[in-house]
Amino acid sequence: MTCEFSLEHYRDLLRSARDGGYRWAGFDVPPAEGVVILRHDVDLSLDAALALAEAEAEEGAWSTWFLMTRSVFYNLASSEGERAIARLHELGHRVAHHAVYPHVDLDERFDPVVAWHNPDPAYMGSPIDGAVNVMEPPFFDPGHYRSDSNQRWRHGCPHEPLARGEFEWLQLLTHPEIWAFAGTTMGETMRSLLDADRAARLEHLRNDRIDLE
Repeated sequence: MTCEFSLEHYRDLLRSARDGGYRWAGFDVPPAEGVVILRHDVDLSLDAALALAEAEAEEGAWSTWFLMTRSVFYNLASSEGERAIARLHELGHRVAHHAVYPHVDLDERFDPVVAWHNPDPAYMGSPIDGAVNVMEPPFFDPGHYRSDSNQRWRHGCPHEPLARGEFEWLQLLTHPEIWAFAGTTMGETMRSLLDADRAARLEHLRNDRIDLE
């Protein structure tokens, strides 16, 4: 098994958690022994989110998807955004809010759970009125948290510790773009994303009756 950032190795992570005896959980109750809280910050691509969401459902897993209302990369109010939210629910996942400080735009589309986008330490773990902040206790503790930010595991890929049941419980944050697009570095992966985005935008132009000849 190689620890590459790919959909197949993401499935390996899910299977490792299953082999380690873990069960899936969300942010509605405090973390208990033997749970993995799967969390995804969707920074760039709804298509990537759906690719991972489908893989999770096929592996018998579910997770919480944090979607942005102030993204420059996607629009939740578009037909694509509405379809993405509907599909995530159809697959048994939960949808929460990926907020841009200081704005919290919670509405009926989201569970009352917030993850800040690119947070600063000054407010990262501060309480939020009417919502759970995923980076405040009891959901966040450095020893019970792993993230793939910028296509790097700061403490190594967690698939082997998961398979051995080494975590009492774990909040596991992944960014779907990193797993859904090809690339051995963050730069390569982002260029793969941009190539796919260019093709999608050309199709949008054609559908909008734009003459591309």
